[in-house]
Amino acid sequence: MRPQRGARCRLRYHDSMRIAHLHLLGFLTICTLLPAATPETLIENPQVRVVRAVDLPHSPGQLHKHERNRVMIYLQAGSETITSADGKKQNLTWKAGEARWSPAGGMHTSEITSDAPVTIIEVELKKEGNPSKQAGGPLDPVKLDPQTYKVEFENSQVRVLRVKMAPQHHVPMHEHALDRVVVYLTDQNSSMTAPDGKTDVAKHKAGEVSWGLPTRHQEVNLNDKPMEVVVAELKY
Repeated sequence: MRPQRGARCRLRYHDSMRIAHLHLLGFLTICTLLPAATPETLIENPQVRVVRAVDLPHSPGQLHKHERNRVMIYLQAGSETITSADGKKQNLTWKAGEARWSPAGGMHTSEITSDAPVTIIEVELKKEGNPSKQAGGPLDPVKLDPQTYKVEFENSQVRVLRVKMAPQHHVPMHEHALDRVVVYLTDQNSSMTAPDGKTDVAKHKAGEVSWGLPTRHQEVNLNDKPMEVVVAELKY
């Protein structure tokens, strides 16, 4: 006996729904098996390890801990919930470009609770602070140009500066006394002139990171727009 037309239509509808359901399950299985984004190491030396991590929203990470103190620079605004192994929760919120101190701690999970991915530059500090190492001095840019160089925070291991340089702004001869990590929040196009008169031009894109050694120079922002960077000076 041939099935009635209505029965044949119902059969086709249920079969198509079953196939769609199987496709959805397969897609979800593949997504579940995909590994989380691995942080990209940008700088690795005896003093620091600098990584770029991209954290996806509403995707809790695995239980882990951080053995080293870190400086965190958040390239986008966002929020996060950190849950310790005993279930205690800590809620964090930050602005784009904000720098924060993150001490080493115990086991925990973390989840971005805002609705967009967040890129974080993490500066892991490999050494203890050396009391003999001081960031300031007579040519400290914070003293010479306080409108441009401001201290975000400071402790025994680092001094973190925020540099906001106006278009075509000229910073007089100053000294960076410590090794440092520089995180560019905007594009950089600057000229640096050493005491001997030699001039170099440095260019970086927003989101890039560089390693700097102690130096003395004048600096000019060659851009027609402000430049902003975060500098982590290492006190060891």
